Amino acid sequence: MTASDEPVVNPPAPALTRRAASLSARVPVSGPSGLSDYAVSPLGLPTALLGDEVRVAFLGRTSTDDQQDPRQSLQRQLGNCKTAIPESWVIVAHFYDVESGRMELDQRGHGTNYERFGIPIARDGGITDLLDEAAHPGRRFDVVICESVSRVARRTYEGLSVERELERAEVPLFASNEPITLSGSRAQRILQRRINQSVAEYEVLNTLEQSWGGLCTHVREGWNIGKPPYGYRAKVYRHPNPTKAARGHTKTRLEPDGVRAETVAQIAQWRYHEQLGYDTIAERLNADPVKYPPPEPPGRVRARGAWGKTSVYEVLTNPKYTGYQVFNRRASRSRRGKVNDPVKWVWSADPTHEPLIPKWMFDELNARRQARRGSRDGNAKNTHPQTRRTYVLRGMVFCGCGRRMFGNHRHNSAYYMCWPRNNNRGRPDKYAGHPKAVYLREDAILDAVSRFFADRVFGPHRRELLAADLDQVDDRAARQRQAERERLQRALADIARRQHSILRQAQDGDPDDPFTKGLRGGYNDLEAQKTATLAAVAELDAADEVEPARPTPGDAELLDALPYLAVNLADAPEPLLRRLFEITQLSVRLHDDSDEVTITIKLPADELPQIAHAAERITMPSTRETPGQQDTGSRVDAVRAPGGAQHRRSRP
Repeated sequence: MTASDEPVVNPPAPALTRRAASLSARVPVSGPSGLSDYAVSPLGLPTALLGDEVRVAFLGRTSTDDQQDPRQSLQRQLGNCKTAIPESWVIVAHFYDVESGRMELDQRGHGTNYERFGIPIARDGGITDLLDEAAHPGRRFDVVICESVSRVARRTYEGLSVERELERAEVPLFASNEPITLSGSRAQRILQRRINQSVAEYEVLNTLEQSWGGLCTHVREGWNIGKPPYGYRAKVYRHPNPTKAARGHTKTRLEPDGVRAETVAQIAQWRYHEQLGYDTIAERLNADPVKYPPPEPPGRVRARGAWGKTSVYEVLTNPKYTGYQVFNRRASRSRRGKVNDPVKWVWSADPTHEPLIPKWMFDELNARRQARRGSRDGNAKNTHPQTRRTYVLRGMVFCGCGRRMFGNHRHNSAYYMCWPRNNNRGRPDKYAGHPKAVYLREDAILDAVSRFFADRVFGPHRRELLAADLDQVDDRAARQRQAERERLQRALADIARRQHSILRQAQDGDPDDPFTKGLRGGYNDLEAQKTATLAAVAELDAADEVEPARPTPGDAELLDALPYLAVNLADAPEPLLRRLFEITQLSVRLHDDSDEVTITIKLPADELPQIAHAAERITMPSTRETPGQQDTGSRVDAVRAPGGAQHRRSRP
C-alpha cells in the first residue's frame, strides 16, 4: 500500500483547510471538524476554546516590595501574557496578589498589600476569587493564563492544587512561557508543565538554602540580626564588602545599653540568688520604672509602659545575654514565631559581645526553670476556692525521681506527696518503675531541717563539723584529673618548644631539600599531637564543670559571719520559717527507695545579714555573736538525715 492509499483519519472538511493557520475558525454544524484525534478525545480541551472568541482571565502574583517592584512586575506579566495568546483570545478579567508564593493555599489571596502600590491594572480579585468564580456556571472567562507556573505558586503541591480545581471546572490553565496549542498531545504539555514546576520549586529552595547559609555565617561572625534585645544597643560598622560599603550598607554588633544593661543583670541576680518568680521580679521592677525602664516592643504599638511576666521571662531565656550571638530561636513568619527546639539554634563559636548574664548562670537558670515549671512564689493559699491551708515547704521538697512533691493533708497531718500518675494520665512510660505514691511527713522534714540549721549553720561546733565533712570528701577523681591536666600542660609546652626549633631550622634550609621536607612533616605531626592534647584538656575541663562544687576551707568564713543561735524551727511561726528557707534557698531531696533525704542550702555572702536577721526573729536573742567577715564566695552544704518517707507500690 502506498502512502496515498493510507486512510485519512478524521479528514478536514473542504471549508476548513485554513484551520491550521487560524485558531478562530468556526466549528461547522456538520461534517468533519478538522481537529486531530488528540483534540477530539475525552482528554482534549473544552469546546469553549474552539469558538470565534475565547475569554481569558489573567492570573498574576508578585512578592512584597522588599523583593521587587510589584507595579512593574505585574505590568510585565500582563504584557507577556497578551503577547503569547492567540489573536482571537481576549483578556476580560484580572486576578493578582502581592504576596509570597510559598504561602499555604488557604491563606492566599486575602491580603490588601497591593493597595499601597497604585498598580494601573483593574483588579477583579485574588487567586481565591479566581477559583471561586471558576467553579460558578456563569463565570466570565473560559481559560486562565499566567506568565509562568511559578506565578501560580512556588511549591509544586499548591500549584497542582490550583490546576486541579480549574480542571474540575473545565477551565484550562496556560502559561506564556509554554506553547499554547489546542490540537497537540496533552501528555506532552503536562510533561513540560511538571518540569517547569519542578524547576520553579528548585530555584526557590536553592535560593533559600543559600540565603540561610549566609545568615548562619553572618551570625557565627558575631553580627546581629534584627532589633537588639533589651539591655543592648546596636553598634554600627561599615560593611566588610567594599562594594556594599560604597552603597552605604552596614552591619551591627551588640554593646551594653547603660541602665537597661544593669537591669538585665539585676533580673538575673534576683532570679539566681533569691529564686524569685517572674511576677515577683516584675513587681520589683515596676516599683522603680526610672531605675528599671520597661522594654519597648517593635513599633511601640503594644507598649504597656510596665514590666510583665512575659517580658521578664524573655530576658531570662534569651541566650544573647551570655555574650554569644544566637540565631533561629524562633521559626519564620510562616510559622507565627514558634520557638524552635534549642538544638536548632545557631550559635557563634565564641562570645562576640559583652555578656550581661554569665553563661554558667544562664545554664543553671534554665535547669531550675524546668524543675520549677508551674510553681508560684511563696506559700500563700492557692486561688482555688476549696483551698484550706498552706504548706511551709511548698516547692522545696523533691522526690528521688526529680518531680516536685506537692502538699497534702491527711489524718490531721501534713504530707508532701509524689503521685506521678496524677500528672501523667495516659503516659505510663513517664512513671515506669515509680511507686504508686510516695509520702513524706512534714513534721519529720522540719525536725531534720531544724537539727541541720541548729548544728551546721548556727551551732557552736559548725566549724568542726565542716572540717569533718571536708576530711570525708572523696576528691581522688578531681586530684587525678588535676595531675593529668598538669601532665598535658607540660606536654603542650614541650610540643611548642619542638615546633619552634623545627621552624628555625626550616627557615634556614632549601625548600626542596629532603631534610627540610622532613622537617615540615615533623612539624605537622607535632601539630596533630597538639590538637589531640588540647582536646584531652577540654575533656578534663568539661568533667570538672559537670561535677558539683565541693565545699572548701575558705567557705568556713561565711559561717563565721553568722551569729551563734539556739534555733528550734519546729515550733517557729510559719511565715518566719518560710522567710528563712527562701533566703537560704532550702532544698529537700528524697533518695530513691530510701527513707533518707539530702538537705541543701546556700549562704550567699551578700545575704548573710538577712539570714541572721531571719533566724534571730525565730529564736531568742543570741548569747554570743562572732564578728562579721566579708567574703565574696558562696557555700553549698548538704547532710543526710532520717525522714519519715512512705512508699506505696501498686499491686501487679
